Amino acid sequence: MFRHFLTLQQVSRRQISSTVRRQLVNKVPDKQKLFQEANGIPVHLKGGVGDAVLYRATMGLTVLGTAYVIYELVKAALPQKKD
Repeated sequence: MFRHFLTLQQVSRRQISSTVRRQLVNKVPDKQKLFQEANGIPVHLKGGVGDAVLYRATMGLTVLGTAYVIYELVKAALPQKKD
């Protein structure tokens, strides 16, 4: 039993250590150039279409949430009379 455990341990070490690591491309300088441009676009929208969609969805949910909270507060403040 112990011998099987040692064999499994050796096999797992070999597979982990023999993997080839992928080289990642550093995209930070490109992003820095993009975000530091003085082109009149707000920083939270400089990322492109994805940022615009995310911004509008967040604003929409915020407005809907605020309206719902106000509705619930008015409903709680002015309860209906039961006949």
